[in-house]
Amino acid sequence: MVKKFNYKGLSEEALANMSLEDFARVAPARIRRALKRGLTPYQKRLLERIRAAKKKGETKPLKTHCRDMPIVPEMLGLTIMVHAGKEYVPVKVDAEKLGHYLGEFARTRKRVQHSAPGVGATRSSKFIPLK
Repeated sequence: MVKKFNYKGLSEEALANMSLEDFARVAPARIRRALKRGLTPYQKRLLERIRAAKKKGETKPLKTHCRDMPIVPEMLGLTIMVHAGKEYVPVKVDAEKLGHYLGEFARTRKRVQHSAPGVGATRSSKFIPLK
């Protein structure tokens, strides 16, 4: 039997119809404080674009540089392309991501992959084992 996801006792349907003020009551402390202080102009503009996209029923992802935007219930079901320094990373917003920031899901640093030793490397550091 598959367990249905709920956020602090609320179903996804209840979350989707929730206002920002109601969500702020059940959100984690950091998100609650950010919503209580009010959104920045960039965050407000992104939220307006999200509302417009939802109203039109667009499925095209929205691009943004606003990594510090809290994920709120109005974003559920959307794909948001978050800037990660060089490229945009798609973030599919679902109920598990509520109460986090967009930037948490768009990593800015990649894993280091070394190839061969560089100029001036010692003999011992040039050794690459076969197994």
